[in-house]
Amino acid sequence: MTTSSGVQGITETDIANYLANTPGFFERHAELLGSVQLTSPHGQRAVSLQERQMEMLRDKIRGLEGKIIEMIRNGQDNAGIADKLHRWTRALMLNANPGELPELLVRELMHQFMIPQGGIRLWGAAAAFDALPFAQPVSEDVKVFATSLSMPYCGLNSGFEAAKWLDDPAAAMSVAMIPLRAETAGSGATTGAFGMLVLASPDPTRYSADMGTEFLARIGELAGAALSRLVPQAT
Repeated sequence: MTTSSGVQGITETDIANYLANTPGFFERHAELLGSVQLTSPHGQRAVSLQERQMEMLRDKIRGLEGKIIEMIRNGQDNAGIADKLHRWTRALMLNANPGELPELLVRELMHQFMIPQGGIRLWGAAAAFDALPFAQPVSEDVKVFATSLSMPYCGLNSGFEAAKWLDDPAAAMSVAMIPLRAETAGSGATTGAFGMLVLASPDPTRYSADMGTEFLARIGELAGAALSRLVPQAT
């Protein structure tokens, strides 16, 4: 701002800088603090500086309380998922009959995580399991597809062969297909896929192409480790 004499006037920035750099100003003029009136953000009424500060603090506290509640909720959700994963893994470890393991794995996974449908196939399983559902033949295309997956596939069911492993393929609107691999003994490297786990839902958004697949990948790692003993060439 410039006066009529051409001299640059004092701006709001000048005043703000002066007050910020002169902490003793309000000690020398304490009566000003009580006389300053501001508009409340919660209405048109005028409030004192102290009241305005209290309202600002209350707003900050409410914001912090909201963040704390969200953190607690996320912690509870994570603890719930960890508990379900623990129960599922424990059920696999307690199983003493290898031939029942694939069905148990799928059934417990569906139960713990409320998954509407699930199916599984293993190729190259020991001859003793040839008559069991999980050892029924699959096409070479399925084997190549499973081996090509570096992470689980999630998306709409567009007539995948794996959907036919489900009890009700027509109800599977979205699917997650998880390759099953094993670690090569002593190397830490994984083999090609020896099977695939398919999860399905009538909800087309349950397994979407843009969803995170890290948790499903962990499921696949655990399932592959548990089932590899049924497939001699997998280890």
